[in-house]
Amino acid sequence: MAKVNKLAYGEQNVQDYNIRTAIEEASRCLLCEDPPCSKECPAKTDPGKFIRSIRFKNIKGAAEVIRSNNILGACCAMICPHEDLCEKACSRTGIDKPINIGKLQKFAMDQEKLFNLKVLKAPKKKREERIACVGSGPASLACAARLAEEGYQVTVFEEKERIGGMLTYGITPSRLPQEVVEQDINCLRELGVEFRTNEHIAPEDIKKLKNEYNAIFIGVGLSKSKDINIEGRDLNGVESALSFLANARSSNGKIEIGDNVVVIGLGDVALDCATTARQLSKGKVSIVYRRSIEESPAHSSELHYAQSMGIPIYTEFAPERILGENNKVVGLVCKSRDGYSEMKLKADHIIFAIGQEASEEYKNYAIEEGVFAAGDFINGGKTVVEAVAEGKESAEKIISYLNK
Repeated sequence: MAKVNKLAYGEQNVQDYNIRTAIEEASRCLLCEDPPCSKECPAKTDPGKFIRSIRFKNIKGAAEVIRSNNILGACCAMICPHEDLCEKACSRTGIDKPINIGKLQKFAMDQEKLFNLKVLKAPKKKREERIACVGSGPASLACAARLAEEGYQVTVFEEKERIGGMLTYGITPSRLPQEVVEQDINCLRELGVEFRTNEHIAPEDIKKLKNEYNAIFIGVGLSKSKDINIEGRDLNGVESALSFLANARSSNGKIEIGDNVVVIGLGDVALDCATTARQLSKGKVSIVYRRSIEESPAHSSELHYAQSMGIPIYTEFAPERILGENNKVVGLVCKSRDGYSEMKLKADHIIFAIGQEASEEYKNYAIEEGVFAAGDFINGGKTVVEAVAEGKESAEKIISYLNK
């Protein structure tokens, strides 16, 4: 029977594994001596090892493998593009189909929560060195966890009310419920990581932190939305993807939204905007993208999810001007890639999801001695699991720096 997860913006049926079906799926594993799936995980979550644990009914062992390698194991189980990474590399693919690694990882993390398994423990001996992590997104959390495991005193600063960065404010709950984010964050608390929310660390504050902490990690993500200067951009009803998603999640979906919503862009963030709007609006939600679907950066699973919700995608059309009446948006005029065709869409809410960028001011401090940086802030925006990998790498650099 399908398990129904009641989410903030409605209900979604998810066929999760139980102990029997999880072991059955894990038993399909070929037990490769040098598992290619583990090599393809950026965070080194080691699927080959945790699948073996599940296969032989060692569920706590599976959770330990995941947590010790990826502090965001529960989140990544739900939003990681497994089909493009570990599952794509699975040796079983040449026989029939790959092991469903994502669902097995979710099963292990669900069991961890269900039975309150304590798989990570704070070290008994604490070090004197103190490290500050600016921002609480995936890279910062991964860096903080690794340092805390080694006994360092770590403080994470977050300017907003909740911890998690884009995990908390940038992904629709139908993909990533907040309770899953909290599950991962609680693991960091158990390691002794201190969180300070509602504290904005401006670029000029980095120097002050250097007087209080032995090392600083900057993981502020892509805090600025990219924009395009077209007629009507300042009309009421036009906003950025970051603003829309943050408002939707922080209000638990209780926001005003139009009957004709148009999302500009076709990356994963744009699809999050579209699916969120679809769940909140009783009207029509559309996507407009200036290139073809094949050229879009979105993952196939996210595209399929949006299309399953009946969201039309108009490709090879770029916004040319926004129409308004009484300072309120009423429509969007688009020009085709061929330079000839035009399209006019009725719209009372337009969301620009054409990408984000980092604050250049922070980057000026990221090159100073004792200051480290990683994640979307540096790489320009990749997956959560890649941010986790980079956060762990930065932690190792900090450890080497403090012990030199």
